[in-house]
Amino acid sequence: MDRFQNTKLPDWDWWGKLWPAPGETLRDLGVESGTTLAEVGSGDGYFALPAARITDPATVYAIDLDSEVLEELALLADQHRIENVETVEGDARSLARNLPEKVDTVLIANTFHGVDDIPGFVSEVYEALRPGGEFIIVNWYDRPREETPIAGSPRGPPTDLRMTPEETESAVLGASAFSLARRVELPPHHYALVFER
Repeated sequence: MDRFQNTKLPDWDWWGKLWPAPGETLRDLGVESGTTLAEVGSGDGYFALPAARITDPATVYAIDLDSEVLEELALLADQHRIENVETVEGDARSLARNLPEKVDTVLIANTFHGVDDIPGFVSEVYEALRPGGEFIIVNWYDRPREETPIAGSPRGPPTDLRMTPEETESAVLGASAFSLARRVELPPHHYALVFER
C-alpha cells in the first residue's frame, strides 16, 4: 500500500520548529494518563514517545507502513526507557484489524488531508475505538502554503489539499456516528478537532 498523499517524514529538527513542546500539545488535546492511544502515521515517534510518557502505564500503539522508522522509534523508546510503546507495521486503512485491542484515543497529525478514502478510514477509526473513545485530528489550516512558513520556508501540504475545520468536521461526521466534542486552536498553523465515539 502507498502512503497517504503528500506525507513525507520530516526530521526531528523540523518537527521541533513546528511543535516545540509535543507533550504540552498532547495534553491540550486531552491525552491523559491511563488511556490507550493509537497514533496513525507515527513515523519515528515525535508524538508517540511523549504520548507514551503521558499515558503510562497504558499502551501507545505507533502505526506506520515504514518498518525502518518504526525500528528507529523502538530504539529511541529503549534509549529513553519508555516501555509502553508498541510499534505496529501496517496500513491505517485496516486500523481496527491491525490493533490488538480497541483503544481510548486515535490520533492522526498532519496527514488527514492526504487520506485517499476518508469514509473508509473514518469507519476503521470508529471500529478501533472503545465506546466513548476519542478521534483527534490535527490539521493544517487552509491557508496558502506560502503563508505557513517554518524556519523561513513555506511548509505543509500543497494549498489544494488543505481542509477547513468545517470540511474536516463534515468529512468525519458524514462517514460515521462520531460527534464533535471540541475544537482546539494550535497556533500558528494548525487546528485540532476531537470527535467522540
